[in-house]
Amino acid sequence: MSEEDATRTAVRTYVPSSQKQRWAEEADELDMSRSEFVRTMVQAGRRSFDLDESSDSAQTGGANESIGDDPDDAELGDLVLAILHDRDEPQTWDDLVAAVTNDVEDRLDEALGTLQDEGELRYSGRDGGYVPTGDR
Repeated sequence: MSEEDATRTAVRTYVPSSQKQRWAEEADELDMSRSEFVRTMVQAGRRSFDLDESSDSAQTGGANESIGDDPDDAELGDLVLAILHDRDEPQTWDDLVAAVTNDVEDRLDEALGTLQDEGELRYSGRDGGYVPTGDR
């Protein structure tokens, strides 16, 4: 590791207070500091975004495709419009990101809980993230 890589710096993010509380509880359960927990979760999440060269999206262009071709874009557009219609004042970019991200975090948290309850995955502090428990 180079000297530049070893230099640490603070990073700040804004999350709902309920999310911060969940992170603190999960960090305590894993005997980790909150900083260590968040750093581990970010790295685990980054690994899930790595492109597999043999995947269909890599073969068909994946990230290079037009953003409008993705059916999830329509769902996101509907969510943004619902947020704007539900609020009495204009929303900044950060307001919209927070609202949309909160929805995704809630859905992901629910999905992870369900998958853990069904025994499909577990959280492994040693492995640095969620791991499947069965063959697929």
